[in-house]
Amino acid sequence: MKCSRYNNDVQLDDTIVAISTPPGRGGIGVVRLAGAEAYQIAMQLLRLRSNRELQAGHAQFCELIESASGERIDEVVATYFAKPHSYTTDDIVEISAHGAPVVLRHIVDEAIACGARLAEPGEFTMRAFLNGRLDLTQAEAVRDLIESQTLFQAKAAAQQLGGALSKRLKPIKQMLVELIAVLEAGVDFAEDDVSVLPDAEIVKRIAEVRAPLVKLAESFAYGKVVHEGLTLAIVGRPNVGKSSLFNQLVEREHAIVTAVPGTTRDLVSETVSLGGIPLKLVDTAGIRESMDEAESIGIRKSYEALADADLVLVVVDASASAADIEDARLLSAMEDRESSVIVVENKVDLAKAGSTAKSNGMVSVRTSAITGEGIAQLRSEILRQVVGDGSGQREAGFLTNARHLGLVNESLRGLEAAESAVRNRIPHEMLLLDLYSSLRPLDAITGETSADDILNLIFGKFCIGK
Repeated sequence: MKCSRYNNDVQLDDTIVAISTPPGRGGIGVVRLAGAEAYQIAMQLLRLRSNRELQAGHAQFCELIESASGERIDEVVATYFAKPHSYTTDDIVEISAHGAPVVLRHIVDEAIACGARLAEPGEFTMRAFLNGRLDLTQAEAVRDLIESQTLFQAKAAAQQLGGALSKRLKPIKQMLVELIAVLEAGVDFAEDDVSVLPDAEIVKRIAEVRAPLVKLAESFAYGKVVHEGLTLAIVGRPNVGKSSLFNQLVEREHAIVTAVPGTTRDLVSETVSLGGIPLKLVDTAGIRESMDEAESIGIRKSYEALADADLVLVVVDASASAADIEDARLLSAMEDRESSVIVVENKVDLAKAGSTAKSNGMVSVRTSAITGEGIAQLRSEILRQVVGDGSGQREAGFLTNARHLGLVNESLRGLEAAESAVRNRIPHEMLLLDLYSSLRPLDAITGETSADDILNLIFGKFCIGK
């Protein structure tokens, strides 16, 4: 759902209302009002039991009434947040009613009849940003927190909401601004003999700005995995234990397992959390030559899943006395893949002592999907393939957003152009243009120089009531 109000005519002085809890029935549903008239409108919908007024910062039991007749509709809890001590810095009243859609809709309709208007998607967070309560990275973190699938994702979003990325950028921007200020002084007050930095010092300062920016850009590889997760395909010929392995990794009996080869005819998927990373596991049909139409369709889907996967587990039978030709063909095909491959030598509980490895020199883990042997090692190896050794990756303020990465790279290009200008002895007036080209993208990350189209893109992805 796209936003339409985020332009130069956006209104900050009217009162907005929306249901802030997910659609559907529930024990509790919350309606939020924000704006100058939020308190007055709420008081027309509520009958207080004890106090004559809502007390700021306190939750109070009230009766929800029909404004025209005064007839009671529900018992609710109302919480009043007086400005500027609220999410948007406006007056906010949150009404927690029983989660019947008809009751929540009634509250919204009554509030609109009393002078409020329905909030646009993301407008509460938009107001928090425009009123200086949040910067743009924090506003984006609100959406990430809502969409979190794992606890680690939630923690990473909470770090961003606490301003981790902005704090990491602050000293970088400070160094860049100080360099710009010195060069501006040299240009503007040349007749006053203001000292201008020598070229070597300028290059040194540019390098000091670039180094942490490069490290920040490199953090996106890890941040993207944390934010979006990965897909892992389990492939192999029939009856090597793919579905049993899948069930071990998801820790429940999800895929059907029988002794009959070719049981799995379609893709079976489940998302799990591994080290805080959302990992979509896909169990595939056994790959072999088949005349059965249904199995052939499943095998074709297996190859499609193999092509789309970020990580592949190739399962082979460790108990087989000799290498299988289908295993050999599949392993050979894996050697040219750009994405990570782990060979899982399964059924080690049935393997004879001294059985030879069947991994063709690729990374391998020996497991038994029946006894659970090697499953912990397999999880560790999957995590290592996903995030590497993890050194320095979990530093606060890593990039999880492609927009942020694009802006950091744009800033780096500005620094490269500036360094080239210095080495080519281009006048400082032109050098400053490159430095400003490096500064503007950093400002755009936190929203200090955000254009309306960027705001539309960001807040248009929110749902109503957030």
